[in-house]
Amino acid sequence: MDDVVDGVLDPAASALAPAVRPRARRRPAFHTLRVAAVQPLCEDAAAVGFEIPEELAEEFAFAPGQSLTLRREVDGRDERRSYSICSPAGAPPRIGVRVVPGGLFSSWLAHEVRPGDTVEVMAPVGVFTPDLTTPGHHVLIAAGSGITPMLSIAESVLAADSRSTVTLFYGNRRTDTVMFADELADLKDLYPARFQLAHVLSREPREAEVLSGRLDADRLSALIDALVDVRGADHWWLCGPHGMVRDARRVLTGLGVPDERVHQELFYADDEPVREVRHEESGPRGPVSQVTVTLDGRSTTSALSRERTLLEGAQKTRPDLPFACKGGVCGTCRALITDGKADMRRNFALEPAEVAAGYVLTCQSYPVSEAVTVDYDS
Repeated sequence: MDDVVDGVLDPAASALAPAVRPRARRRPAFHTLRVAAVQPLCEDAAAVGFEIPEELAEEFAFAPGQSLTLRREVDGRDERRSYSICSPAGAPPRIGVRVVPGGLFSSWLAHEVRPGDTVEVMAPVGVFTPDLTTPGHHVLIAAGSGITPMLSIAESVLAADSRSTVTLFYGNRRTDTVMFADELADLKDLYPARFQLAHVLSREPREAEVLSGRLDADRLSALIDALVDVRGADHWWLCGPHGMVRDARRVLTGLGVPDERVHQELFYADDEPVREVRHEESGPRGPVSQVTVTLDGRSTTSALSRERTLLEGAQKTRPDLPFACKGGVCGTCRALITDGKADMRRNFALEPAEVAAGYVLTCQSYPVSEAVTVDYDS
């Protein structure tokens, strides 16, 4: 079984309406980086740090909450995964990895990769990022490996401005499954007046009943009522499985929190159907569209089947197209439809303002019109 995305993920952060929030434009090239350290976090998770050569320092400078896409070849297949960065802004990049049973990528990173090994890594991407120049109260809601970008956000926000505060609600099964437990404790010791931390455990009783059980809508409502001045919270950050993020958004909507203050990132949408992807080596069958793809200033036009996604079809002639999860979650394959029409079946990475502006996830979009123009450079 392949890995699900462990942190990753180019986020579904709320856009600044009515304008589309800009995303970093970097050439989607991979670089070979040396592993600096592999730190076990718990039995099934590790943090992997990378050395950044001086000539790549600018390209790998990251904002808190961004992610790295890694690539390796497995049995002749190009396998890619996105992992969130857990380091604070200005530090060397480090990713958090939770092992997925049978996973090709996460098991390799957590159990086999050693310091000094090399890994192919793409420059950081993502807009699940706070504005460090403006002080505020940030409320973070995470479950499992959803803590990875939250650690980066919390540490960066607290260090950037002495007026900023952070409240973190973090759900796990048991104490021994908590990722970054020591780092979070250190952060609490460093900023005791500005950092609130509530660990919620679903399979281990805690002294306070509200902290025992799943971080679902009811428990989250109780925690917010007890610990957060909703009107005084400037930003809400949600990261984890789809069910938790969906519950949190429902709670926040009920509390009257404006959409523009809520930012989310998904690792995977475990209860959402995924359209089966066909792998055909022959030419397109049935209806086709003339699809023009522009990437890095170069355009290519080819006839693509309307039964295959834009990404899958166009990769035949443009193998350099950016992608990672292929599940509509990470946002790496985001592009602008500048002419024609495409049908996007699944979306957990684009904001409504981006969709309204014509952006799609090409891994989930099928050509509809006779001619379609897709611009990855916009």
